[in-house]
Amino acid sequence: MPKSKVRKKDVYTAPSDRRTPVKVKSAGPSHPIYVAVMLGVMLIGLAWLVVNYIAGQKIGFMADLGNWNFAIGFALMIAGLLMTMRWR
Repeated sequence: MPKSKVRKKDVYTAPSDRRTPVKVKSAGPSHPIYVAVMLGVMLIGLAWLVVNYIAGQKIGFMADLGNWNFAIGFALMIAGLLMTMRWR
């Protein structure tokens, strides 16, 4: 079988008039209080669900909330997870 010819391609260079360099300000690490709040919110959500399973019917306001306890617990844990996206 015959060998195909190799084509030489010119090296591509982007036009310099279309892009201007932009300096990005580097952000430092997150404050330790941010990390503590983030972990605290996740742990409070987990504790809310655990208390709901163990003693939810014995605690007055938790019994009144019913299935909304799951929404509260998961919302707290998701809020903590969303906070991890801004953690540096």
